[in-house]
Amino acid sequence: MMLHLQLSDSELRSKIRKRELRLGGNKNLKIYGLLDCRSGKRMKRDNRIFFTDESEALQNGYRPCAHCMRDEYQQWKLQQIYHLK
Repeated sequence: MMLHLQLSDSELRSKIRKRELRLGGNKNLKIYGLLDCRSGKRMKRDNRIFFTDESEALQNGYRPCAHCMRDEYQQWKLQQIYHLK
């Protein structure tokens, strides 16, 4: 897990090209999604965080984006409902 502010632009591009960073997220909303998600591209740099994979995001308490990861979001949502019962 890495904050956007901890990386220079060249470091970030390099890590994405090498597939070291595969997902982005919003640290305040605790949501993660694909790097090309429209919602993710609009967030402030201060709030952006990166993950190597989905399991890392889930372990840190983030949920899938409902826009770019619809299937994963629906599964996550169902799990939340069943945990409440």
